[in-house]
Amino acid sequence: MQINSHTILYGVFGDPVRHSKSPLMLNRAFAEAGINAAYAAFHIQPGTLKDAINGIRALQFRGVNVTIPHKEEVMSYMDEIDEGARSIGAVNTVVNDGGRLIGYNTDGIGYIRSLKEETGLSLSGKKVLMLGAGGASRGVAYALAKDGASMIWFANRTVERAKDLASYTSAYTESAGIGFDGIEAIKEQVDIVVNNTPVGMHPNINEVPIDTSWFHEGLVVSDIIYTPMETRLLREAKQKGAVTHSGLGMFIYQGAYAFEYWTGKSAPVEAMREAVLNSMA
Repeated sequence: MQINSHTILYGVFGDPVRHSKSPLMLNRAFAEAGINAAYAAFHIQPGTLKDAINGIRALQFRGVNVTIPHKEEVMSYMDEIDEGARSIGAVNTVVNDGGRLIGYNTDGIGYIRSLKEETGLSLSGKKVLMLGAGGASRGVAYALAKDGASMIWFANRTVERAKDLASYTSAYTESAGIGFDGIEAIKEQVDIVVNNTPVGMHPNINEVPIDTSWFHEGLVVSDIIYTPMETRLLREAKQKGAVTHSGLGMFIYQGAYAFEYWTGKSAPVEAMREAVLNSMA
C-alpha cells in the first residue's frame, strides 16, 4: 500500500519502542487486508503520554497500541475502558471512535487464543502454576480464570507480590501466592506451567526459571517469551514429553485482536505470523 492523503494512521506508544516488531506485523496485516493504513512506532517518554494521547484525537489516528511503561497511566486518559481492561488494570489497545477513546487489553485474550489453538487444550478445571507476578501475569491470569481454570498458583521470589496477585484473581477462581520453594508441595497437582518471567529471554538463553526435573508427559508448559521461540524451559519440557507452547502466538494474537477492534475485519493471522518469523530469520 502506498501512503497518500487517505491513509489512516496507527502506531505503538512505548519506552523503549525501537525493538518492536508490531510495525512489521501490523503493516503486513493492513496490506494483506487491502486497507489503506500505516502503522509506526513512537517513542513516548515519561511525562509526555497525556500529550501523545491527545494527539490521537488531534491527528485523527484510528488507534494505537500501548506498551511498557504506559499501560496503566494511559487508563487515566480514556473516555471509556472495556470491562476486561478495567479488571486487569491495564490498557494495551486504544480505539479512536470519532474522537472518543476506548481502551482494551488484548494480552490475556491473545494468550488464551494462542494457547488453545496451538495445543488443543481445554482450560476447564485445569490447575495452573504461574511463574512470576509481574505486569504480564495479571492479564494472562485473568484470561485463564475467565476461561475456566479452577486453580492458579503464583510463584514469585517476592511472596507478598504473589499473594497480592492471588488476592486479585481470587475474585474469578481459587488462587494462592507462594515462593519458588513452595512449588515442590503442589507440583503433582499442576496441569499447566506458564512462565511470565523474562528468564530465558535473549541474550540469557541458557537460563531456566525453575527446576524442570519434575516435568512429565501430559503437562503443558507455556512460555510468554518469543525470543528465542524455543527457550531452554520449553526444550527441557519437550524432552520430558510435555506439550509446549511459545510466546510467539500471544504476541501475534494480541496484535490480531487490536487489528479486529480497529477495523471490524478478521485479522490475517498467518500473514502476520509470517512477517514476524521473517524478521527473526
